[in-house]
Amino acid sequence: MKLSAIQIQKLYVFTRQHYVEYYDLQTELVDHLANAIEEQWQENPKISFEEALQKEFKKFGIFGFMDVVEKRQAAMNKKYNKIVWNHFKTFFKLPQIIGTVAAVGILFLSLKNSSQATLIVSIFAIAIMVSFWVAISFSVWKKNKIAKVEGKKWLFNEIIFGYSSIAGLSYLPLQFLVHFENHYSEIMLLTMCIVIVFMVLLEYIILILIPSKAEEYLQQTYPEYSFSR
Repeated sequence: MKLSAIQIQKLYVFTRQHYVEYYDLQTELVDHLANAIEEQWQENPKISFEEALQKEFKKFGIFGFMDVVEKRQAAMNKKYNKIVWNHFKTFFKLPQIIGTVAAVGILFLSLKNSSQATLIVSIFAIAIMVSFWVAISFSVWKKNKIAKVEGKKWLFNEIIFGYSSIAGLSYLPLQFLVHFENHYSEIMLLTMCIVIVFMVLLEYIILILIPSKAEEYLQQTYPEYSFSR
């Protein structure tokens, strides 16, 4: 005996009621629950849909679906970080490495010949942090607006538009700044220039490059994505 379309929809509602908000995870759990219920019906055709569902749900333990959600979030964050790293590496290969080295060199020479290097570096660090979080906030607002219209949330889409662990790196320039003296040595100045350029590259990758390719990455991750919109 197979589940009806109405029963499948009830399973989707059930997963949402148990704090699974992402459509891809809902679908995975619905498939699992549907197969388990149908197996129970093969063994005991008299068991009701609700009884079979509750029996299968108990197998997930006292935390319900939370362990499944956490494991998938960890896997998707790992996938996202790998994408970021792959993009980041391209800036250290020809021809992009020429622009990367040039940016560091120009910034270094400009600061070295300035009497206000400390102030300029501070402004750079604060600007990077502020622009990062402003852009992230805008991306989250835009993503939520789209999700409200479409009625579905996709976990990897959430990560792409602002929920990656990489976001914490926006504080890195300030951490460097705290430990530096008011007058930089050339090594310290060069180090800060490298950090600033690296952070700008990360901002570009996280806030512009990857979101611009979001549809491509989502379709690669979820083959059903283009058919569910």
